[in-house]
Amino acid sequence: MKPYLIAALFIAGCSGADTAPKDSPATDAIPKTGLTAMTANFNIDNVIGTPSVVDCTLSGGTKTECLSITLAAAPPSFKIGPWCPRNISGGPDVSGIWLEGGKVYDADGAFIQNMSTFYKDPKWQMFDPATGKINVTDSKVSCEAAARPDVDPQYQNHCVECDVSYLESGLSQTYVIPIMPSNAQTISPRVSAGGVGVAFSGVRLDASAPTDAILSAYTLAPFDDCGGHVNLNVGYHIHAATDCLNSAAKSTAHALQLGLAMDGYPIMTRLTRAGQEPADLDLCRGHETDGIGYHYHVNDPGANAIIGCHKGETGCTLTEANGTCDATQSARRGPPGGGDRGDRPPRGERPERGDRPPKPQ
Repeated sequence: MKPYLIAALFIAGCSGADTAPKDSPATDAIPKTGLTAMTANFNIDNVIGTPSVVDCTLSGGTKTECLSITLAAAPPSFKIGPWCPRNISGGPDVSGIWLEGGKVYDADGAFIQNMSTFYKDPKWQMFDPATGKINVTDSKVSCEAAARPDVDPQYQNHCVECDVSYLESGLSQTYVIPIMPSNAQTISPRVSAGGVGVAFSGVRLDASAPTDAILSAYTLAPFDDCGGHVNLNVGYHIHAATDCLNSAAKSTAHALQLGLAMDGYPIMTRLTRAGQEPADLDLCRGHETDGIGYHYHVNDPGANAIIGCHKGETGCTLTEANGTCDATQSARRGPPGGGDRGDRPPRGERPERGDRPPKPQ
């Protein structure tokens, strides 16, 4: 069993605190007691240094206290990958997944072989017809050239993957998250480049992957079965919440809590304990319940959007652990995101797949 940081869970915020904005919904009435407030249940294996409470300025200008927690760019408790099969004969066991049209597909050899049919475009040709070998970015140089907005033309029609071994030594990201959530006066229609939040398993939960941009360059950047892949700026990050996150989740009577959003509100599993998706979710995929207050429920993995937006003012994603969080500045310039051009626990039950594209005749 993995060790976890601090035993007692605090569900983002305190009910009736004097510093709470008047428009903040009630949250679990457990008193804020230093780091116990928000660090419970984080997998200590993936945390660098000691979490701390820091002064911060949120995206809407609210000055408050935040949790500062630094996560490894390559979380050691995850078995990361695989992503790209090397031959069209490769099955799901050596491949990742792809998200399209609200569905999850195995990005295996058969899928890559049929991409011209699937996307109705004959320009897709990612493999050698004679040998079945798939074009893969299998070096740091090719990864950097293909995982950028202006893809080097020589890497079109490639399956793009960036291995964790390519990451700069010591790379990490520090997440500064409000201890007391404060509702935003204006809600952005989408998650910013700072990401959705952090999972208790110690990985970054990211905004939607730019799949249209990836495909427009005739590249495919699969996710592993945990919904993640590697960006050389931020490391491993997740775009789709699968059951990989459940092992470190906190059990509540309503649903499993997977982690914390960048605005401090809890992130829960898609389904409640009753096995149903709540019917009253707002556009951000949040709602309010007794005892927990406002919280989010993750989306179906195929949606390529873990949540829809943030209801609250967000904190910061920093590249330096000792950096100062002023989210009014980072909101203007945009922090580096994990939305690149790309624990794996035992494979077990894979996410529900979409219909496989027809095989070529």
